Amino acid sequence: MPESRRPEVSTVPPGTAGPDRGRETTGRRRRLPFGPGLIIAASFIGPGTITTSIVTGASYGFTLAWAVVFSILATIVLQEMTGRLGLATRLSLGEALRVVFESTAARAVMVVLVVAAIGIGGASYAGGDTTGTALALTTVTGLDVRVVVVGILLLIGALLWTGSYKAIEVVLTAMVVILGLIFLVTAIVVRPPIGEMLRGMFVPTVPAGALLTTIALIGTTVVPYNLFLQSSLVQEKWGRDVDPDLAMRQSRTDTVVSISVGGLITLVVMATAFGAMFLRGMTAETGQDLTRALEPLLGPAAPWVFAVGLFAAGFTSAVAGPLGAAYAISGTIGRSTDLRSTPARIIWISVLVVGGVIALTGFNPVQIIVVAQAANGLLLPIIAIFLMIVMNSSRLMGRYRNGPVANVLGALICLVVTGLAAYQLTDLVGLWG
Repeated sequence: MPESRRPEVSTVPPGTAGPDRGRETTGRRRRLPFGPGLIIAASFIGPGTITTSIVTGASYGFTLAWAVVFSILATIVLQEMTGRLGLATRLSLGEALRVVFESTAARAVMVVLVVAAIGIGGASYAGGDTTGTALALTTVTGLDVRVVVVGILLLIGALLWTGSYKAIEVVLTAMVVILGLIFLVTAIVVRPPIGEMLRGMFVPTVPAGALLTTIALIGTTVVPYNLFLQSSLVQEKWGRDVDPDLAMRQSRTDTVVSISVGGLITLVVMATAFGAMFLRGMTAETGQDLTRALEPLLGPAAPWVFAVGLFAAGFTSAVAGPLGAAYAISGTIGRSTDLRSTPARIIWISVLVVGGVIALTGFNPVQIIVVAQAANGLLLPIIAIFLMIVMNSSRLMGRYRNGPVANVLGALICLVVTGLAAYQLTDLVGLWG
């Protein structure tokens, strides 16, 4: 490992008493238990997730809601693990990869996978998220989409340039709250049947022709770069001055509550389309179709309601993409993960610029996204299996290693994501063949 960037590992073994152990933090050390989890939730609730949920609700009602429930449980399990990794070892996931994969060949493979799945893919999705965010405003304001795109890019750039975790946390948390309230109120107005909703959440069924939609619902929630994000963000939120046991408890609470909120928003969007469209025999091909379906219920406010919700969803994802790429790629190539560092800034600026070019030129990033999805499909099982190995290492994790329940859940998730990866790659081979 290069001497210029060797991850710092605490000389105090995980799970043993340090100078501040056993003491509840007080005064300036007391922190609210929420933060990183909401950033993770904000990252997977983007225009793509909103549109997928709307199309699913309009086409299949609530029968695929169980897939959202499963994906949320899987996300909670994996994010809790990587958060525990960050707090116990003070390493980001990218840095931990460099520690575990010591051979040059293994590291080269990991760098290629991470850059392809998170760097190139992040830029492609950033273009889509920025476009979706801009369209949300231009639909109701009539402004030139190019002007709006540039304005959004400048806002995101300014936020990330601060390098302030607190500023990013506050902005994205506010957006998640706005997004949740908008669609919750809309779902209450639509009033979908509760009984069918509960049945769809807990009785797994896959209607004919809905397999790809099921995979899409899971794939938009369980996102590889969020695992890198979590391991870094927990260290930003809970510094070395915080009692590790307290940090672990707060991080776990943050993960469970925040990711559940993200899943609830996805379900609420699906429920809105279910009540407004499926029950009325209407179909949806885009998110804008829901606006027309809501007009009889919300009147002239319908376009504004949808625009505000889509803007919040798009902005949060457009910020999280470059942020996740900066943490993931910097750590994996052995450079500083500090957002103020030159390597991190070069990475997030590059992702943002490429995303902006895609949004401004109207370039269709489908082929790039296909490659990125293939890399994501291969990367997620690898990362999930790597996490299971690390989380069971007594040497690395000490008393914070996995217990029996976490191992059973983790093994199940590894099997499912590996199966999904195999299906995705087979489908891609068929397309290219």
